[in-house]
Amino acid sequence: MKLKAGVIGMGIMGTHVARVLARNPWVHLAAISEVSSERCDSAREELRVPAAFNDYLEMLDHEKLDAVFIATPDWAHFEPVMACLERGIHVHVEKPMTTIESESAQIVRKVAETGLKLQVSYNHRWLAPYHLVKEKLAGGEVGSPLIGYARKNNPITVPTRMLAAWARDSSPMWFQSSHDIDLMCWWFEDTPVRVTCHGVKRVLKEKYGWDTYDGLQGLVHFSKGGIATFEAAWIYPESHPSMPDSFMSLITETGHFQIDRKSEAVEMSSDNGFSWPRSFLNYKIFDQWTGAFPSCINSFIDAILEDRKPYVNELDGWTVTATLEALHRSADTGQTVTIAPRPA
Repeated sequence: MKLKAGVIGMGIMGTHVARVLARNPWVHLAAISEVSSERCDSAREELRVPAAFNDYLEMLDHEKLDAVFIATPDWAHFEPVMACLERGIHVHVEKPMTTIESESAQIVRKVAETGLKLQVSYNHRWLAPYHLVKEKLAGGEVGSPLIGYARKNNPITVPTRMLAAWARDSSPMWFQSSHDIDLMCWWFEDTPVRVTCHGVKRVLKEKYGWDTYDGLQGLVHFSKGGIATFEAAWIYPESHPSMPDSFMSLITETGHFQIDRKSEAVEMSSDNGFSWPRSFLNYKIFDQWTGAFPSCINSFIDAILEDRKPYVNELDGWTVTATLEALHRSADTGQTVTIAPRPA
């Protein structure tokens, strides 16, 4: 039996999702939805999708879908997620699950009410180095985590070109730190309880008139006493070869880990400049997409077919959103902020 799937949002991530689904033998990619007619027509032609819509509600009501993959901008996840759950459709949603904690809490309760499956696309859990850290911690070789640090910084071209349509309404932490927060919570096996965060608004405000942060640094306290620092900025010069400059470290009771993904193993120079080509997350080898991103997508299909809980679920999504909301509230107010309690 093939699962009948649809995709909402055919930007960068939605197009990648559709390409992976089109190669999965257990999936029939039946429909896509995209508000831009030009992008919608282009994706339909490339992927040979039977049906395409500019209104996702029309797609949901017209097609009888088993699963929907939502890849709208960060702040536009809640309504399509709830619309799918209300129609009995399993949901895979891009990170973060929402940008408002109360909306994430509603999603948690709706999943519990319906018994449907929901996975948030924290695909870094499928990257071998990060998974290796989890296995070493689980094996007891280095004791429990105590102190974490995560940096994910990007060139200014990310907000001003790649995400130009909506970056001004987001922040580098919403776009970049959610993966790192999810990984730390996964490694610590603990829940954040309070945060302190500071940010700077200068470059994007002066150059583009955007009232969004150039960068932020936040300290997160966990319930069992551990701490982790998160840094996110997106104003590196255009000449910087890494997208992103990603580094994580973890100090444990009897050891430590460091993961530097900045170069992703390949260094390249040419007449056009110096670069570190990306290949770990999503890379096409011959006719197949490989890496953490397609592994995450295909794992959700497996969760539906095997009737098991997805490896990243709605509570994981809520935890990251609640932490990020608290970090931004702390940066805006200059105060230490307590994180909302986990939804019942």
